[in-house]
Amino acid sequence: MNPRSTAEIAGHPIHPMLIPFPIACFVLVLLSDIAFWRTSHDFWATASLWLLGIGLIMAALAAVAGLIDVLSDSQIYNLNDAWLHAGGNVIAVVLELINWYWRYQDGAVVPTGLILSLVVVLILLFTGWKGWDMVYRHKVGVVD
Repeated sequence: MNPRSTAEIAGHPIHPMLIPFPIACFVLVLLSDIAFWRTSHDFWATASLWLLGIGLIMAALAAVAGLIDVLSDSQIYNLNDAWLHAGGNVIAVVLELINWYWRYQDGAVVPTGLILSLVVVLILLFTGWKGWDMVYRHKVGVVD
C-alpha cells in the first residue's frame, strides 16, 4: 500500500494544493528584486516585501499540512527524501523570514535581499526535486 496523505480534503492531499503559492511568491520576489536592481524603482521593493509576506503565510499553511502527512504515516516518516524536502524548505522559509525582516526594517534589497532571494530559489529547486521523488518514486499520496 502506498504511503497515504492524511491532511486531505475529499481524498485530495492538501499539501500539494498549497505549495504552488509560496513557490510562486518566492520566485516572483527574485524577479522583482532583479527589476529593482535594474531600475531602482520603489514599486519593485514594495512588491517584494508583499510577496515575501504572502509567501511566508502560505508556506506556513503548506508546512502544517506537510508535517501532518509526515508524522501520520510511518512510511513517509521513514523516507530520507521527506526529511531532505522538509529540512530544505525550513531553511528556505527561515531565509525568507530574515529577508522580509531586513527589508521591513532597513529596506535592504540590493545586494542582501537579492542574494537571499536567489539562494532560496536554488533551495526550492532542490526541495521540489525531493518532493517529486516522494510522489513519483515513493508514491506518497498516490492512490493504489
